[in-house]
Amino acid sequence: MRKIMDTVDMGKIDNKDWYIIDAEQAVLGRLASKIATILKGKHKPSYLPYVDNGDYIVVINAKNLNVTGNKLENKIYYKHTGYIGNMKKTTLGEVVKKDPSIAIKNAVKGMLPKNPLGRSMIKKLKVYNNDEHDHHAQKPKKLEI
Repeated sequence: MRKIMDTVDMGKIDNKDWYIIDAEQAVLGRLASKIATILKGKHKPSYLPYVDNGDYIVVINAKNLNVTGNKLENKIYYKHTGYIGNMKKTTLGEVVKKDPSIAIKNAVKGMLPKNPLGRSMIKKLKVYNNDEHDHHAQKPKKLEI
C-alpha cells in the first residue's frame, strides 16, 4: 500500500485549465449542470470523487440568461436570518433583476457536494454579467454549451 501511495501524488493529479462560457440565451439548468460537471472534474479521465481536480470556469453575459416555464415567478429562494419568524423569500425574477450572477452561482452550488470539497469547487466559478472579464492572462478556452 505504501508503494502505491508514493507513486501517486494526490495533490498534483492534473493541471487546472480555464474555460470561458457565453451564457447568451442559455437555459439556466442546462448551463448549471454543464458547469458543475467541469468544476467536479468528471470530464477528465483522472476523476476521483474525493479530489478536487476540476477546472476553472468563467461565465460571461449572465444578464441574458433564460429560464423555462414560469420559474421567474414560481421559483422561490428561502433565507433564514436566525431570528424567530424571519424567513426571507425572494423569487427568481427578483434575484435576476438584482444580480443575474447570483442565480447561476446558486444553481451550480446546489449541484456540487455539500462539504468542504464542494465549497472549494465553487470558488473556481467566476460569473460576470457582461462580456468583460479579468481573466485574459489565463487564456481561457471557449466552451460551447
